[in-house]
Amino acid sequence: MDYLTILQILDSALRLATPLLFACLAGLFSERAGIFDIGLEGKMLMAAFFSAATAYSTGSVWLGLLAGIAGSLVLSGIHGLASITFRGNQLISGVAINFLASGLTVLIGLSWFKLGGQTPALQGDARFQGLDLPFAEALSGVPVFGPLYSEVLSGHTILVYVALLCVPLTWYVLFRTRFGLRLRAVGENPAAVDTAGISVVGLRYAAVAICGVLCGLAGAYLATGLGASFVKEMTAGRGYIALAALIFAKWRPWYALYATFLFGLLEAISNRYPSLDLGFVTLPSQFMQALPYILTVVILAGFVGKATPPRAGGEPYVKER
Repeated sequence: MDYLTILQILDSALRLATPLLFACLAGLFSERAGIFDIGLEGKMLMAAFFSAATAYSTGSVWLGLLAGIAGSLVLSGIHGLASITFRGNQLISGVAINFLASGLTVLIGLSWFKLGGQTPALQGDARFQGLDLPFAEALSGVPVFGPLYSEVLSGHTILVYVALLCVPLTWYVLFRTRFGLRLRAVGENPAAVDTAGISVVGLRYAAVAICGVLCGLAGAYLATGLGASFVKEMTAGRGYIALAALIFAKWRPWYALYATFLFGLLEAISNRYPSLDLGFVTLPSQFMQALPYILTVVILAGFVGKATPPRAGGEPYVKER
């Protein structure tokens, strides 16, 4: 494997890790506030459909992005209503959202486009285009750093850079602001927050809304940045992989970046080498394609006990009279 191949794999890994990173940070906000969200997958799928459908209909990828975020926020609102207001089971609500999104996207797609649940291919301004970072060409000749900057970091769509910027922003909001302190407190001890005169319900709805926006960005990127249309079930389990990455990252933003990049790297390797010859054994294509999912199972089996979730996570808050 030469240096150019490594750069191409890293470039692909960064693109593939972006929707996982958005979804992982979405889950982080929600779960830090005590709302477990299995419905990341469904929200991403709904956002992917509406972003692609709107971008195709209007010819504007930005209107598509707004529509994707809106679609995700509607499902977030339903999840918030079920788990915060009506104090329902958060896991069942999340699973229901996944089923709802899976069925609705195909049904509406068939009705609107008559393409078996897909949207037509997006072209031109209906897709996010790659951006060249400043001095990318000038620095390409610098040993080691130059190719990394010009080949791996440069040339991605704007949402890749937004995802990377969301990591320090999430860290700052959660650990350096009053809002972040209250949000984390709601996930650990909502009664204490309520005693201080702060609305537990308001904070949890805020966290669920942020989760919806980030899932909207993830879904929109899948359909209008990484791909060029919406395809049935195109999230392909990424919402569940993001949840595994969140557990692996122990609910911390910087660790979430590393965890999602690891998943993206495995997917990039499986795409690059459909079957991998190690000399003494050849790994079949089925094994290579299953690599990210195998890692998900390994991480969940090995880290669930070691990673401590927010103490009030998954429990509806009932105000004492």
